[in-house]
Amino acid sequence: MTARPIGGTLEARAETPQAGGAGVGPVSGGARRTARRPRSPLVANLARPPFADHRFWAAEAMVVIAVLAHLAADVAQDGGVFPAPGFVWVLLLLVPVVYAGTAFGLAGSLGTAASGIALLSPEELLNRHSATEAWGEWSALAMVLVVAVLLGYRFEQERLLRTKMLAAVREQIVGSVEGRPLSYRHLFDALPYGIALVDTDGAIRYANGHLEALSGYRADELVGRAVEVLVPAGSRDRHVAQRGEVAGTPVTRSHGERPGLVLRRRDGSEVPVDVALAPLVVDGTSLVVAMVRDDSDRHAAERARSEAEKRFRLAFENNVAGMVVADRDGRLLDVNRSYCKMLGLTAAKLLGRDLIEVTHPKDRALTTEMHRRLTSGELERVSYVERYLHSDGHVVSADVLTGVVTDESGAAAYLVASARDVTEERALAARLSHQALHDPLTGLANRALFEERLTRPFAATSRRKSLTAVMLLDLDDFKAVNEALGHHAGDQLLVELAQRLARVTRESDMLCRLGGDEFLYLAEGLSTSTEAEEIARRLLDALVEPFVLDHVRVEQRASLGVVVREHVGKDWGELLQGADAALYAAKRDGKGWFATFAPEMREQVSEHFELSQELHQALASGELSMHYQPLVELRRSTVVGFEALMRWHQRTRGQVPPDVFIPLAEQSSLIGELGQFALREAGAAAASWQSAGGSAVAPYVSVNLSAHQFHDPTLLSFVEKVLATSSLAPCRLVLEITEGTALADVAGAARVVEELRDLGVRLALDDFGTGYSSLSYLARLQPSIIKIDKSFVSPMAENLHAQSLLAAIVSLGHDLDMTVVAEGIETPEQLERLRGLGCDVGQGYLFSRAVPAGEVAGVLARAPGGW
Repeated sequence: MTARPIGGTLEARAETPQAGGAGVGPVSGGARRTARRPRSPLVANLARPPFADHRFWAAEAMVVIAVLAHLAADVAQDGGVFPAPGFVWVLLLLVPVVYAGTAFGLAGSLGTAASGIALLSPEELLNRHSATEAWGEWSALAMVLVVAVLLGYRFEQERLLRTKMLAAVREQIVGSVEGRPLSYRHLFDALPYGIALVDTDGAIRYANGHLEALSGYRADELVGRAVEVLVPAGSRDRHVAQRGEVAGTPVTRSHGERPGLVLRRRDGSEVPVDVALAPLVVDGTSLVVAMVRDDSDRHAAERARSEAEKRFRLAFENNVAGMVVADRDGRLLDVNRSYCKMLGLTAAKLLGRDLIEVTHPKDRALTTEMHRRLTSGELERVSYVERYLHSDGHVVSADVLTGVVTDESGAAAYLVASARDVTEERALAARLSHQALHDPLTGLANRALFEERLTRPFAATSRRKSLTAVMLLDLDDFKAVNEALGHHAGDQLLVELAQRLARVTRESDMLCRLGGDEFLYLAEGLSTSTEAEEIARRLLDALVEPFVLDHVRVEQRASLGVVVREHVGKDWGELLQGADAALYAAKRDGKGWFATFAPEMREQVSEHFELSQELHQALASGELSMHYQPLVELRRSTVVGFEALMRWHQRTRGQVPPDVFIPLAEQSSLIGELGQFALREAGAAAASWQSAGGSAVAPYVSVNLSAHQFHDPTLLSFVEKVLATSSLAPCRLVLEITEGTALADVAGAARVVEELRDLGVRLALDDFGTGYSSLSYLARLQPSIIKIDKSFVSPMAENLHAQSLLAAIVSLGHDLDMTVVAEGIETPEQLERLRGLGCDVGQGYLFSRAVPAGEVAGVLARAPGGW
């Protein structure tokens, strides 16, 4: 029996043997088949195109459509209608090339590509094109040719495999080797596929063992039954139609993912399969060879890949972070909605752009370097912070995590990145960091930042042999502002003061609010200590201009301590202690100025601390007492009152001067307790005094009030309690305040004075002439007594100018119906000059020093005129 390919269909014909017998049998040894060396299938197919196959003409029609589309695009581009270059449409030839390759193998893809190139070449050669267009045209044609070769080769291999398989089947059915008949069953059973021979009626004539295992049927159960027993019920009609078409088709291949290509097992379950069908003619009988391969693994793999792609797409599109896919050159291939929202651009405006274009200019070098390290294989993934430019111009900060996707060879193919917008987080972190290192009220650096900055310059200053100065500034009597105008006004003053100090701060220096009313100043790179003193003066000069707080002009002064690094160690605490010691010295010397640290100041600070502790115990231990200095009417030389002055006799130190312990009390809450002690003691003492020198009225007592005590809301009730307890007439109690205390809150001071006046208590304005001496607030307060400071009375003031000022003050007091008291009278000449000016009352060592309460009676007993 000989077989030959006819139009791709196997036809087997039986030959009669020379020595009798009939039917299919072995060929005798004398009868030999002559074999002609076949031509190459590729050459044969190219030499004999399948004109009768409708798929050939379908491919050629696609070629014509592609050529016409290309010509139309060229015309549209020349007319400016379509901006894309015409050579792009050349790539449409890939569609018929792939189609022809699947149908006819390498010959089909090459032939189709050649026909397309032949049709397009005259237009390319005859029409005038730019160099870029010509390069694009021929490059696209070359690409089509390369794709035709690569895909056609792959399809050709599959065709050859099936052709060889069918040839083997033919030989097994009708051939022989060395005179022995071969059984096709042996071959079919050896193949790794399920094999069935099906006649034109659809009846199964043969089934191999693999098909038995795949279907669950035994071979004898399948032979004689319709092949549709292996097809699901819903697909049988379509299967019958497809089977009928196979008779005129060389090889038909279908894939399991297409509808209907599912094998129904005996138990009713279904298995996805890959099926190849080919017609076969044996002795005039038409059969169909069906090769069935279990496609479950591929189907499961594709389903898993599809699900993975869906999960990735779901995670990609719905991710709250911006997601990006870029090629190895950084060109954007895909972006999600979050990324578009983060940059304020649509996907259409982003795709195809280089990632560098939307990156902040200052971060582009970083991005380029990260991409280089990823694509070179140096890194698999990298995380960094990158800034982008939003479409409205503002900067977006993002945490970026970028990974690389490699191809089969391990080379970088794509970059996948997530970009999480952290703009608000970083802004919040910056604010929190700023708040942690800056004062919330003034915005200046706080102690932590100052200390950090202070520790930096030591090494540098040591190398440069320059000096570093630390200055501690503290407001004088700031507590009075808070008490008089309220803490809101105090905060307002601190803010304005910070602004003033900042304006005179050098760029290389640092200003800090230490806390409360204390400020620190760091000056670096100084050549001499004199430069530090110049800076100190500049800082204090910033307070010369009065502050306006809630429409109230406030004169505020400050004291300042300076320490230069060459005088102290490198420790931060030691520097601050040195500045604090210098500040204490400045306040002790009269406030409103600065002092530079000297080693002996440490002892003074230590003594200051010990003295403060001892002062707290002085009240309980009875070490404090009140002394009284007489106030003498100058015209009659009679005692009309006493000023109560506090004295402290410490058991180990002896007498501690008031100008030492009173400032200590003012710096703590102890000043309130001392003030109440002075009022109680003075009230009780004055109640026992009798009139002297023929006066009908007993002497009054004058008690000094601190700013804290004067603005204390409980002052009035406490005064009433003292008067009631001591039975002292209100008219015999005078309360003294300074000009600074009154000016801190003129309206509040006027209200307190009015309440005291209603009670019958008089007010004296102390140290008049040394402060503001404002006629407006003098008229508002209307004190009963004004006391002229001793600086106008002392010998140093014995000049015409001072005398003129003194005369003016006395005259002003009389015009306002106020009693004028001159302090610090020490010589008869001063007494006579004051009498000549008409001063009412005098006080000073010329009359008497302050005496204990037990000696007041002796002072009162002195004869009038004995002063």
